[in-house]
Amino acid sequence: MYLARVIGTVVATKKADHMTGLKLLVVEPVDRANKPNGEIHVAVDVAQAGEGDLVTCVGSREAALAIEPSFVPVDAAIVGIVDQTDWVADRVRA
Repeated sequence: MYLARVIGTVVATKKADHMTGLKLLVVEPVDRANKPNGEIHVAVDVAQAGEGDLVTCVGSREAALAIEPSFVPVDAAIVGIVDQTDWVADRVRA
């Protein structure tokens, strides 16, 4: 799971079966300072996010499982909209 910022939309006149009605959004992964931290990509939206929203995304198999029926051909899915983040500064990992 990772955080990303929604930066745009995708309009597709043809989609794979079982993707009709699903919104496709352009997302940019971000780090804990909300700065870009990864490649821009398209994610299917199951959380009703909008442009500018900070969202949680999943990738790979988990993205395909986020849509009913399971195993729709997607590589990324928006599964939540983030209201707030709180980070413990410089946490030491064991």
